[in-house]
Amino acid sequence: MKTELCSFCLKSGMLCPKCSAKVKAGEISELDLRIAKLLLNMEDKYSTLQNVCFYKAVEVEKTLAILVGHGDVPRLLGYGGKIVKALSDETRKNVRILEYGVDDRKFLEDLFVPFSILTINTIWLPDGTTETRVILKRKRGQQLPFDLSTLKGIAQSVKKISIRVEFAD
Repeated sequence: MKTELCSFCLKSGMLCPKCSAKVKAGEISELDLRIAKLLLNMEDKYSTLQNVCFYKAVEVEKTLAILVGHGDVPRLLGYGGKIVKALSDETRKNVRILEYGVDDRKFLEDLFVPFSILTINTIWLPDGTTETRVILKRKRGQQLPFDLSTLKGIAQSVKKISIRVEFAD
């Protein structure tokens, strides 16, 4: 697994001066350390994790968002969802896998899976701030598998975008 930290630091639990400086500077959080260590320990059981690039983990309420490199989302969702289930069991959180460094539209599409996005608009508010309006397509009777306030919190934490969600049947 590729990460901002040295694999030796993750395996040993002792941080080298370079990794320690990243933690002190706030580039890497304690949550990032914990999730990176979990993923590294799972590498032996799930070989696809060896090619995954882990960037960051964000925790909002009962949900953990894991940001991985371009094209790594299917690797984590593979094995019939066993990797995500193992992460969820270990952290006792709902787990969302998102791609790091993508544009806002791709990020929002990944965030709202399994719903499809009909449109995304920017709303300019009188106080000079903006809000992103996301209109999701919902089939009749389809329930939300996630909490909207949690996903709004993830969008705010990761991309610094404030979102408003609406549904179209």
